[in-house]
Amino acid sequence: MTRSKVNLAYISNDSARRNTFRRRKSGLMKKAEEITRLCEIEACAIMFSPYDPEPVVWPSPLQAQQVISRYRKMSSLEQSKKLVNQEGFTRQMLEKTMEKVTKKQKENEHNQMTQVMYQCLYGRGLDNLPDGVLNNMSGLISQNLREIERFLQRSHHNG
Repeated sequence: MTRSKVNLAYISNDSARRNTFRRRKSGLMKKAEEITRLCEIEACAIMFSPYDPEPVVWPSPLQAQQVISRYRKMSSLEQSKKLVNQEGFTRQMLEKTMEKVTKKQKENEHNQMTQVMYQCLYGRGLDNLPDGVLNNMSGLISQNLREIERFLQRSHHNG
């Protein structure tokens, strides 16, 4: 049975929130242990919560202190090299999304032009097509012809 997507919102019911915290806390500690073992890295986890009188520290307070000390000994440039604030993270995600949108738009345009080209090959005239579509189709045909020529040149050299 697959898990359903969890709605990431504040849990207003006190007991449900406490139970979720306990479950998630143990899962997070387990993940920290797994990543250190699988990837041979140093890691620690510290959690403060209203449900525990003391902070929960993994793997131990001494080992966590050693990881934190090692981090503090790094230069501020090294410490902040991969840190991103919410604005920077959002900007990066927006840029990646815009790149994907642009790529999809180009793919859609290419597919539409290919479809128009095939329709023309099957007898549909060019008379009703706007100039922009005709220019794009001309570019696509030229690109396809260059690819065919390259293929033919390679096959002549190999054959």
